Amino acid sequence: MSVDRDQVLRSAAALLTHKSTSTMDEVARAAGISRATLHRHFAGRDALVRALEDLGLQECEAALDRAELDAGSAQDALRRLVKEIEPHAGLLAFLYTENQLFEGEAQNEGWARIDSRLAALFRRGQESGEFRIDLTPVWLTEALYGLIGSCAWAVLDGRVAAKDFSYMIAELLIGGARRRVDS
Repeated sequence: MSVDRDQVLRSAAALLTHKSTSTMDEVARAAGISRATLHRHFAGRDALVRALEDLGLQECEAALDRAELDAGSAQDALRRLVKEIEPHAGLLAFLYTENQLFEGEAQNEGWARIDSRLAALFRRGQESGEFRIDLTPVWLTEALYGLIGSCAWAVLDGRVAAKDFSYMIAELLIGGARRRVDS
């Protein structure tokens, strides 16, 4: 029987997004395969998480492309980005949490590319006068990651309505980052 690796990854992502402490046995069950089959594709949890990281990077970069970060105002681009990221927020929250376990290792090149694209959006917003200049683009990027992760967990726990995800993240971040003109 042929196993669709992408389907196994998506099943693992769905499970681990809801229960980050799931065992490899639970991941195999969720994917509808045996543990031995799972281990033929992923030698262990670290290999599975690395494969999920690659999936998360692909999803993130595709969301960045669809959001057209260079079009319109930086605020509108940020709103589009959050909307595009929303379907993948649970996986990203899991990866953000899980990657803390790999502290000390070099940053994945893919995350560096994403960080750079996000920082460029915030820098553009600063240069256009939309965003405050006292908050660095790097900090605003980290704040966006934190808000996406926090809201994804809150939605999964049922403490926040899924329909409010994009609005709450974008408005909180933009409200805090918006440049105010003193009168």
